[in-house]
Amino acid sequence: MRPAVTVTTGISAVIITLLALKPHQLPALDGVSRAPSASSGLRSTPSEGPSGGGSPGTGTFTGDPIDTPYGTVQVAATLAKGKLTAVKVLKAPNENGRDQQIADYALPRLSQEALGAQSAHIDAVSGASYTSQGYIQSLQSALDQAGA
Repeated sequence: MRPAVTVTTGISAVIITLLALKPHQLPALDGVSRAPSASSGLRSTPSEGPSGGGSPGTGTFTGDPIDTPYGTVQVAATLAKGKLTAVKVLKAPNENGRDQQIADYALPRLSQEALGAQSAHIDAVSGASYTSQGYIQSLQSALDQAGA
């Protein structure tokens, strides 16, 4: 009888410990390099001029192209009075059918998340970690240009 109680207590302790663990954040991905940015002497400008009387944070802003192990990811963010209204994918990994399949699955979800969050602080899509990270970095650079 005593061994059964000890085993049950041990298993319960392990289960409680596992349930207490918090999920981790997506770490910066090794091997993902960033394309040249404004800090390296190249300057990015909005792809369209400000509209609506020139208010800040209004227009379409092109993010930096981000190189990933599977290809380049680049987005353009459209803002109206500082509010994110659309995200257009300009470049996506497409070297082979699998890359295209992953991009076709992940990029619309990432855009939907970004519009809902109104920022680049979104979760990566499972199975598309590198593409997600490239998308997030490119979107953040576009939002930085917009001053958002």
